[in-house]
Amino acid sequence: MPIRLTLPPTFRDRIAGSDRAQIGMWVCTGSPLVAEICAGAGLDWLLIDGEHSPIGLETMTALLQAVAPHPVTPLVRAPSGDAVVLKQILDLGAQNVLVPMVDTAEQARAVVRAVRYPPRGVRGVGSALARGARWNRVEGYMQDADRYVSLFVQVESVTGVENAAAIAEVDGVDGVFVGPSDLAASMGLLGQQTHPDVTAAVLKTFEAVRTAGKPVGVNAFDPSAARAYLDAGASFVLVGADVAMLARGSEALADTWIRDDGTAGERASY
Repeated sequence: MPIRLTLPPTFRDRIAGSDRAQIGMWVCTGSPLVAEICAGAGLDWLLIDGEHSPIGLETMTALLQAVAPHPVTPLVRAPSGDAVVLKQILDLGAQNVLVPMVDTAEQARAVVRAVRYPPRGVRGVGSALARGARWNRVEGYMQDADRYVSLFVQVESVTGVENAAAIAEVDGVDGVFVGPSDLAASMGLLGQQTHPDVTAAVLKTFEAVRTAGKPVGVNAFDPSAARAYLDAGASFVLVGADVAMLARGSEALADTWIRDDGTAGERASY
């Protein structure tokens, strides 16, 4: 008798079904073990980053497998909105995709087409060969593929902020994620993610996206900024990253246990 499998709810559905914001963290190391540890921490979602990390297709597959047994929702950030790359990411089993650097509604419509099968889009058909459909063990996967996939786009430039409402209104865009780092750079404020002008641009995007009836999220490692964005109506927020936690934690060990003169031992505190 054929095995029939069901897929977990999408990130779109998780957001819609929750009465609070979804709190998550970045997974950037590429280590399935680290991803598994993070997946069991009690967070709502993990962002598997394929843009600024050494995570390729094979590693994405391993990371998704590592987190699958845990009650956490993975969102995979593609390196770009390229239709071939998005097809591969969906086929390897990502249900939830984030596309970076979306500046216009036209670009948003293009990535919507990339994640949908014809006639609504241009996604190549290969579900019988792919983990995304569990090798055809998800009954009716192709007919119901739009239900099994959620698409989020990233606004992270001055142009994107100006077009945020039009981007959010595109049918098939399930939410907008604001990236303050690149946004700050595009405003001539490189490295100043919490600059008042950057914060104002983020909040302007929030208002435009929420008015369009879509959820909006943001990256905010600074706790004060994260709380402010939650108060402003963010539906999903990233508040940390595996690599950042390891870097700062290991630095704290060195700072605690290596004296200023280079000898070992706990530093005195004054």
